[in-house]
Amino acid sequence: QVQLVESGGGLVRPGGSLTLSCAASGINFEVYTVDWYRTAPGKQREWVASITGGSITNVEDSVKGRFTITRDNAVKTAYLQMNSLKPEDTAVYYCHVVRSWGQGTQVTVSP
Repeated sequence: QVQLVESGGGLVRPGGSLTLSCAASGINFEVYTVDWYRTAPGKQREWVASITGGSITNVEDSVKGRFTITRDNAVKTAYLQMNSLKPEDTAVYYCHVVRSWGQGTQVTVSP
């Protein structure tokens, strides 16, 4: 079965950076698109970024220029590099592959 494990979240000050990781197992990782989503307090889950098996990327407009999604198929891991973080980026971040979700990792941006 597919397992996705996110890591890398934490508390960071505005303007800081974090890199989230999504480690996959039980799946032919390299052929699938990986998506990152986030759920902010009191809000619905929203899509943040995606990367196809061929490494074509797309990011949501509010994070464009600040967030970068990459993948390393050799270790079945996708990454979300987040720079210039803002308080409104505070959320639980999830990765999604096919119909599977990770458990999420908390990102808190606060002075």
